[in-house]
This record gives sequence, C-alpha cells and structure tokens, in this order.
Amino acid sequence: MTERRQRVPDVFDEARRRCHAGETVALATVVATWHSAPQPPGATMLVAADGTVTGSVSGGCVEADLYERARRVLVTGAPELIRYGVSDDDAYAVGLTCGGALDVFVERVDPDALPGLDAVAAARRAARPAAVVTCVAADAGGSPADVGAAPADVGDPPGLGDAPGALSTDPAGRLGRRLVLTDQRVIGSLGDDRLDDAASADALGLLAAGRSGMLRYGYSGQRRGSGVSLFVTAYATPPRMIVFGAIDFAAAVARIGAFLGYRVTVCDARPVFTTARRFPDADEVVVQWPHRYLRAEADAGRVDERTAVCVLTHDPRFDVPLLEVALRHPLAYVGAMGSRRTHDDRLKLLGEAGLTEAQLARLASPIGLDLGGRTPEETAVSVAAQIVAARWGGTGRPLAALDGPIHRPG
Repeated sequence: MTERRQRVPDVFDEARRRCHAGETVALATVVATWHSAPQPPGATMLVAADGTVTGSVSGGCVEADLYERARRVLVTGAPELIRYGVSDDDAYAVGLTCGGALDVFVERVDPDALPGLDAVAAARRAARPAAVVTCVAADAGGSPADVGAAPADVGDPPGLGDAPGALSTDPAGRLGRRLVLTDQRVIGSLGDDRLDDAASADALGLLAAGRSGMLRYGYSGQRRGSGVSLFVTAYATPPRMIVFGAIDFAAAVARIGAFLGYRVTVCDARPVFTTARRFPDADEVVVQWPHRYLRAEADAGRVDERTAVCVLTHDPRFDVPLLEVALRHPLAYVGAMGSRRTHDDRLKLLGEAGLTEAQLARLASPIGLDLGGRTPEETAVSVAAQIVAARWGGTGRPLAALDGPIHRPG
C-alpha cells in the first residue's frame, strides 16, 4: 500500500500557473556565481505583472534592484544580464555583502512558452528529468560574453548596471531563445540546427549529473567557447530519502527531509502505524518489510548515489537485513538509530552476513551529529546535519573554529 502527497508550488509552478491564466511574468535566474555567492546557479525569482514576487536569488541582497529590473523587462520584453558584486561603503549601494559575485539573467515569460512549460511539468510529475536551455548572452564577434568568466576584481565586478543588451550584439536574435528537452520531446530552438544539436547533447550530460550550468559555443554550434552563452536549467529528479520505522522520530526526519528537497518515503511492515495521517510530510508511505522494499527499489533502479537511507526501526529483525541490503549499494548515506551497544551488535551480525570492512565503515551509527538534542525534532536536525555534511564534505565543526571559505565548491 502506498499513499502520496502534493508539494507546495515553487517558482516554476507559479510561472506555469500564471501563463495558463494568460499572464506574462518576469523570471530572474542566477546563471553564474563566484566565491561566497548566497545562491547557486539555477536559483530563481519570479515577478508577476501585479507585483507579486515568488522565490529569491540572493537572500535579500539584490532583490530590490532586481525587482525594478524585472518590472522593466515585463514592459520592454528585452532580456537583461546583470552582474552583482560586492556592495561598497554606501548603505544604499546594490551588491552582495558575502564577498561573492553573481550573474542574473532576467527574461519575460509569456503564454507562448506554455508548450515547453507543460512538457517540463509533465516530466516532473512522472519523476523524469527535463532541461531548459536558454541563450543568456550572444556576441557574433570573436570575444565571448563575460558571463561565466570570473571577474578580475570581485570588489568592482564588471557588468553591474549595464544597460540591456550591453553584453551582446546578437545580430541573429539568439538572445533569449529557449530549447526544452525531456525524454520524450524537444521543443523550441536556439536559432540554428547545429547549435541545437550541440547544446542538446551537452545539456543531457548536465542533466545526468543533476546540475544546472553554463555552456558556450560558436554562433552556429562550434565548440570554440565564444559566441553564445547558454544556461541549462536542470530539472533533475529529486534525490530520495527513505525512512524506515514508523515512529515519532521518523515523522520528524521526514519533515526535515522534505524541507531539504528530498522525495521522502516512509516504510514499515506494520500497517497500524504506517499511515499517511501519521506522516503528512512524506511523499509516500509504504507498508512493506523494509529489506524487501529496498531491494525491490534497488533492483528497479529507483535508488542511486544521491539516496539517503535512515534506519529507525530499533529492531534487529528489521534493521539487520535492511542494512545488509543498503550497505551493498552505493548510496549517499546510510544511518541507523540505536545505542552504541546496539551498534556493536549490528556490526557483528552484519559481518557474519558477509559485509566487508569498507561496507561497514559507510554506516553512520549511532545516527546523526552530536548536537546534544533529545526530542524527535532535535534528533532530526542532527540527522539532517550529518546528511548535508556527507553530501558536501563538511566537518560538522563550528564555522568559527575553521579558516578558509565558508562554501565548498561543488
């Protein structure tokens, strides 16, 4: 038995909803970042004609200026590429306080874009990947647009305040063109068949890696790195978090997993406890023996190197056979709740089952970081912190005790 829930609409959903209502919106997308930029490439902010704002690109540093630019793009229809760098001593200067820099592409999206938006929406509903390739800078001359090239002096980044079109000559009208890719359809064109072919192949590579990013080509698809800059927005399938054990701690872990963007499954063999009502933040609630469910999902290719597995069953009948399956697969994270004595007993049983030392070393047990928490919610924060640290190579130590950049590359 499986029960599912619906997520709160995001920027993409809001853009599509408004276009279906016949409205035109302005969409601002972070297309390149350097140093400690507050948001990664792909972060978006939508400004509707009625002034409504959805999403954010910098956590508040440049949104006011970007709002005015987006309103202008709504009127003119001319896309803009803006570079924001470090703010100066003027309290009213526009810029970032974090020491980074970012480029933001602002475009108008109207109901004519609905075929592409609907295709991406259909792919997302079916948990299939999709990508949107947008030309954000174009220069038919010999030098590429500066977007994507790190500024020489981040304290005075070039491009800030440039007028629309200042980074591009674009005689063939490439700027703002879109190409939408799903596993079933290709919609739109960047203005040249060879450019479409080159961009499609490389965009699918980014999509397979699950990340958004910049591509550069000659004006007709030549792989020379100058001419047009294309930003690929990757709508990869969200990573999975599978929480085993229908207990209060599982409800809290499911809640924070959904907050982090995981598609969350709660699984337990006991139907009386395993209900959607008890786990409203889970995308699906499954009644099944845990090890059988995970093995079936792995055999079907529905778990991968991004999957986090949290074993909260507290019962060796469940968790030992489950961990034997989990640790034999290259998952991103495998954590198990229990005391140190329980952990030692598990290791002995798992070793007897034939797991290697390297496989056993991947087990995060007792689960979570040492935050001193006791409640289910506090425990969930410690588990989430450990998962984030494992994903990005964090130490789990206080930032104040460390030197160097706060944000790690990747």
